[in-house]
Amino acid sequence: MNNYRQLSFNSFCFHRQPGRMAPHRYTPSSSASVQSETTPGAHGEPYKFDPSFSGPVCRRSCTDILHCLIFTLVILSYVALGIVAWLHGDPRKMIHPTDSYGQFCGQKGTSNARKPILFYFNILKCTNPAVLINLQCPTTQMCVSQCPDKFATYTEMQLQHKFNKSYWEYYRQFCKPGFNNPNKPASQVLRDEDCPSMIVPSRPFLRRCLPDFITLNGTVTVANRTRFKDALEMPRSVTELQHAANGLLISLAVSLVFILLLRFTAGLLLWTTIMAALLLLAYGMWYCSTVWSQLRYRQGSEVAILEVGLQTDLQIYLQLRQTWIIFLVTLGVIEASIFLMLIFLRRRVLMAVTLLREASKAISYIMSTLFFPVITFILLTICISYWGFIAIYLASSGEAVYKVMSPDVSCPYVNSTCNPETFYRTNISNSALCLGSKCLFAFYGGETSYHRCLFLLQLSNLFVFLWLVNFSLALEQCTLAGTFASYYWAKRKPQDIPPCPLFLSFNRAIRYHTGSLAFGALILSVAQLFRIILEYLEQRLKCVDNTLSRFLLCCLKCCFWCLEKFLRYMNCNAYIMVAIYGKNFCTSAREAFFLLMRNAVRVAVLDRLTDFLLFLGKVLIAGGVGVVAFFFFTNKIPVIQEEVPSLNYYWVPILTVVIGAYLIAHSFFSIYAMCVDTLFLCFCDDLERNDGSSNKPYFMSPELHRILGKSNQIQ
Repeated sequence: MNNYRQLSFNSFCFHRQPGRMAPHRYTPSSSASVQSETTPGAHGEPYKFDPSFSGPVCRRSCTDILHCLIFTLVILSYVALGIVAWLHGDPRKMIHPTDSYGQFCGQKGTSNARKPILFYFNILKCTNPAVLINLQCPTTQMCVSQCPDKFATYTEMQLQHKFNKSYWEYYRQFCKPGFNNPNKPASQVLRDEDCPSMIVPSRPFLRRCLPDFITLNGTVTVANRTRFKDALEMPRSVTELQHAANGLLISLAVSLVFILLLRFTAGLLLWTTIMAALLLLAYGMWYCSTVWSQLRYRQGSEVAILEVGLQTDLQIYLQLRQTWIIFLVTLGVIEASIFLMLIFLRRRVLMAVTLLREASKAISYIMSTLFFPVITFILLTICISYWGFIAIYLASSGEAVYKVMSPDVSCPYVNSTCNPETFYRTNISNSALCLGSKCLFAFYGGETSYHRCLFLLQLSNLFVFLWLVNFSLALEQCTLAGTFASYYWAKRKPQDIPPCPLFLSFNRAIRYHTGSLAFGALILSVAQLFRIILEYLEQRLKCVDNTLSRFLLCCLKCCFWCLEKFLRYMNCNAYIMVAIYGKNFCTSAREAFFLLMRNAVRVAVLDRLTDFLLFLGKVLIAGGVGVVAFFFFTNKIPVIQEEVPSLNYYWVPILTVVIGAYLIAHSFFSIYAMCVDTLFLCFCDDLERNDGSSNKPYFMSPELHRILGKSNQIQ
C-alpha cells in the first residue's frame, strides 16, 4: 500500500514537471528591479533557482514525530478522562434537571416525582455571563408538572383573584412550594422570588420549559400574540428579533451573490466595493452632520432625560451632539485614509486587486475548496460535543453544593457555600450589600482526592479542547494552502493542476505533518489558555477594590491578546510552508518569517491591502444590510411602511442584523483570505527563485506579472 501511494505521488509529480509551455519573456530591466526588493542578510538567504521545483514537494517524510506521539497520547488520555468522568458522574443528572435545591425533577420517591419539568422564574437571567463561571442560571428554578400555556403576570393575577379564585390556583403551581398568600404585595413577592413576575406559554424541551415560539402567517408569535406587558407594565414585543433574523437571511443571500460575482468579475467588483465603501462613508458623514445640526438648534447642549424618557443609555447618548461629532470625525478619518491610500498606493492597490482576481481564478478552478470547511465544521462539532460531555459529567460528580448568588457583585458572600434551609435566617440575606441574594444549587462536589482535583480536570478538559480545535483549524489551513499552492505552481492553468488537489493536500497533511500541525496548535492553545485564566481571575477580583491588580490584569490581557494575534499570523504562514516544502514546524515558521521580512514592503503594503479589500467587502455587506434595516425599521421606505412592525427600540434588531451580517460575510471570505495568503507567499518565493528570463520563467500569471512590471518601472 505504501509503495502504491508513493507511486501515485510520483506520478503526480511527473505530471507537473516544467517545460511543457514556452515561458513568459520579460525585459531584464524589469526582472532586475523585481529582484532589488529581496536583499539577503540578517533575514536568511533568498531561495535559489531550482529547475526541478514545481510546487508542493511530493517526496517528503514525517515531521515533528515527537509532537505527533505526544498528541496521540493526549487524545488517548482525553478518552480516558471521558470514561472516568462518566463513571463518577451521575447519569440521572444528565436526564433529569435539578431545581434550585439540587433535587431531581421527576425522580421517584421524592416530592418531585410528578414534576418532571424544570421551570425558570426569569429565563432571561440565564444569559448572564456569570453562568459560564458558576455553571448555574442565577434565577429560581422549580420543578413543575406542566409548562404554562397562557400569558399572566403577578399583578394581573392579583387583580383577577378578587373576582375569580381559579386565577391564583393556576398561577401558584409555578410559585415556590408552600407559598399561598396571593395578597402579599407584588414588590415583596418579586423581591423574595416567591413567584415569577410573569409566565409565558411554554413547551418542554429537554425537560425544561422554554417559550413556545410559533409562526403564524409568517410572523413569529407566542400563543398567537406578538405584544404584551410584563409585571412592571413595560411593553414587550416578540417580533424584534424575528425581523432581525429576516435581515440575517438577506445578508446571507448578499454574501453568496458577492462571492459568486467575485469569482467572475473580481476586478470590477472590488473597485465597485471601494467606491461603494467611500459613498457609504460619505453618506454616514452627511447623516451625522445633519443630526448634529438638528440637535444644535435644540434648547441647551444636552437633551433632558425627561424628553428621552425611560430609555437605555445608548438612546440617551444618541441625543447628544458630542456623540454625532465623534461619529463624524471617525468616519472622516476613515474616508481620508482610504483616499490617501488610493492616491499614494495606487499601484499597490492594482497589485492587490490582481492578486484577489488570481485567488478568484484559483477557487473557480478548484471548487471543492468551498466545501472543505464542512469537514472542519464536523470536526469542531465533535470537539465541542465531547468537551461538553466531559464538562457536564465532571460537574455532576459528588454531592450537591450550594452557593450564594447575588445580582450585586460587591456582595462579599458571593460564591460562598450556604445551606438553603437556613439561609434566610442568616445575616447574609439581610445584609445591605447582598440585597436579592439567594442560596442556589451550584454544582456537585466532595472531599475525595478525585473531587479535590475536579478543577484541574476541568482545566485539562478545557486545554485539550482548545488544542483539538486549533488542530482542526490548522488542518484546514494546511490543506487549503497545499491546494492553492498546486494552482500557483502549475505552468498551464488548469491543465497542469493535478487531479483531486484538495484530496492530495489533505492526505499529505494527515500522513506526514500531523505532528507539525499539533505543535503549532499547542503553542496557540497555551496562549489562549492563559487569556482564559486571566479572564477568570478578573471575574474573581471584581469585588476587590485594588486598582493596581486591575491595571496589571489589563496589561497582561492586552499582551496575551497581541501574542495570540501574532501566533495566529505566524502559524498560518508556517502551515503554508509546511504544505509546500514538507519541513517541520520550526523550520517552516523560520523560513516563512524570513521570507516575509525579506519582502517587508510587500507584506506591509500588498498583503495588508488585500486584507483591507476583503474587509471592505465584509463592511460593505454588513453596512449595506444595516442601512436597509435602518430605513426599514424607522419607516423611511414609503412603499413598505405598512409592513414595518411597531418596535419600542429599533436599535436592537439593527445591531443584530449588522453584527450577524458581518459574521456571515466573514465566514464566506475566510476561504479567499487563505487563498490570498498562500498565493502571496508563493508570489514572494517565485520572485526570489526566478527572474522572468527564458531560463528562469515566472510561475505567476501574465496579468500579475504585467502589473508587477508596471509597478517596478515606476519605482
